[in-house]
Amino acid sequence: MFAAPSRRKPTDVPDLDGTWDVRRTGGFLPPLPGVRKRISGTRGETRIGDVAGAPFEVVGLELRYRAPFSGFVDVLTPHGDGFRGRATAFGRTFGHFELTPSRGGTRMSTVNEELVKHIDEAHAMEQNVLRMLDGMISTTDDPDILRELEHHKLETEGHAERMKARLAAHGATPSMVKQAGGILGALAKMPLDMVRGDKAGRNARDGYATEHMEIASYELLKRVAQRAGDEETVTACDEIIAQERAFADTISSNWDRFAELSLRESGVALAQSQ
Repeated sequence: MFAAPSRRKPTDVPDLDGTWDVRRTGGFLPPLPGVRKRISGTRGETRIGDVAGAPFEVVGLELRYRAPFSGFVDVLTPHGDGFRGRATAFGRTFGHFELTPSRGGTRMSTVNEELVKHIDEAHAMEQNVLRMLDGMISTTDDPDILRELEHHKLETEGHAERMKARLAAHGATPSMVKQAGGILGALAKMPLDMVRGDKAGRNARDGYATEHMEIASYELLKRVAQRAGDEETVTACDEIIAQERAFADTISSNWDRFAELSLRESGVALAQSQ
């Protein structure tokens, strides 16, 4: 689906992705009521209402039409939150028009808007993980495991701050609604952890699953950021993923220990090692 491009500051170059209303401003162009240009990435088309339109390739600020209209090129210049355009045929200008954000149709997010959503979800995820770690710390007696949990809590606080900073870089703030729920809401259940008997094993299981959920989330965010050209977010993702993997490896290397602690907490008498 295509949609109205988001409004931007007049000093910014508007994002071409979306649906644009076309208005004739001069030359040999016919009246253009109902004409729109729909653009997604490097491709688009000029349409009249719902009628199939003329396809074109997007090269910079040029819309180069494909067969059977090869040789026709629309040349755009940013103007306000839209563009002024020159309609050319084989290098010669024959008309002028304006593009303005369409006020009709179904909304389609731009890649930058999707990036902000993913960063917001990552920030919300870290808030939930902090709550989970608080619960794990409060129910852990083993000093070595406690030290690892407290260290990772400091890392997680850093992850949350980095995502908050990336939101700010895009002119956004964290969503309180997502913080209340979030994609890890099902794992934020520490009140249950505090009353169950085999805390160590289940805490390890939940922590291991959570780390891999975080890794998957940051792998996806990294790729969206790459497509949006946000290298700072890409770098943040790489560094956070490395820390998440390290903590998951710490859990993985201690499964025998977690199993033994879990059994002891449940009152199971363990045979002495032979």
